[in-house]
Amino acid sequence: MNKRRGVYFATTVLIIILAGIPAVMDWRTSAEQLPARLTDQEFWKLVSESSEPGGTFHSENLVSNEIRFQSIVPELARAAVPGRAYIGVGSEQNFTYIAAIHPVIAFIVDIRRGNLDLHLIYKVLFELSADRVEFVSRLFSREKPAGLSAASSAADIFAAYRKATPSKTLYEQNLKTIKTTLTVKHGFQLSTGDLESIDFVYGSWFRYGPDIRYELTGGGGGGIFPTYFALMTTTDSEGKNRSYLASEETFRTVKNLEARNMIVPVVGNFGGPKALRAVAAYLNQKATVVSVFYTSNVEQYLRQDGSRFKPVTWGSFCKSTATIPIDSRSLFLRSARAGFAGQNVIGAGDNFVFQLNPIRSDLNSCLATDR
Repeated sequence: MNKRRGVYFATTVLIIILAGIPAVMDWRTSAEQLPARLTDQEFWKLVSESSEPGGTFHSENLVSNEIRFQSIVPELARAAVPGRAYIGVGSEQNFTYIAAIHPVIAFIVDIRRGNLDLHLIYKVLFELSADRVEFVSRLFSREKPAGLSAASSAADIFAAYRKATPSKTLYEQNLKTIKTTLTVKHGFQLSTGDLESIDFVYGSWFRYGPDIRYELTGGGGGGIFPTYFALMTTTDSEGKNRSYLASEETFRTVKNLEARNMIVPVVGNFGGPKALRAVAAYLNQKATVVSVFYTSNVEQYLRQDGSRFKPVTWGSFCKSTATIPIDSRSLFLRSARAGFAGQNVIGAGDNFVFQLNPIRSDLNSCLATDR
């Protein structure tokens, strides 16, 4: 094949591939360098234009329900390539994985609009807090207990705040500051629904404090799930606490990204038509490879949707993931739910098995089963 014919063939194949991918964003096609920070306008444009209409789920996900989420962190820290992109789903567990792999940008894609609002609250709390002690004070609206310092362990910090009395005055001041920071300082165009969702999320953290748990929508099931206290004070497979609040270093890693608008929440179904492809389009434009794609156990739900023999959303997920920039070291981080899709049950509230798998090989299999 001569050079001209080879170029023609490659161009033709690219056109055929792109013809099956719906337009998602009006990004320029030429690669650009990823900026060190996003302006507020760039951040909100990326959030808004990448997002799909919000969907529903059977839980609020105000806090993770994966008590063993740190078990994979030592392996993750060894295997993941730093200085790349991270894609995740859900709430605060993402911060621990981000702190472990040091990405240059992170996208949190979740079907619930409320998860976007939750991460906007976290954004403000990180920006305003100089250290972990201040952060947890703002998180639960409790005055700083005596005796805590930058050297305090996560266990010491959470034990102290667990005993501290919730402050309604502090809560109201913090809530007002959160909304003002988002809408006035940053200029984000929040809807009435977003502001009401912020009330709900922050009010829940205030009401339950460090003992808040994952809970099913409408209530129920909370007692079997771990508390925020437990999630932040548990350890990894080597007996070390690696939560994002385990040290000032891990806290600052996340704070630095938040301060530069580089943790971007997006509303989207993994099996939907737009969000994942929009994130992929941006990363391709910026020539930024994905290091880790944390899917939690979402793939198990995608396999159930649509036709019994060929789930519609599963096929869409495979094709969307195929547009994400990856290489041989890009990894899926999964938590397989025990008792779900044939997994063995371990125990109530402790039934997730964590796995790291190469995206490229799994994607080939994924696309093959979709044919």
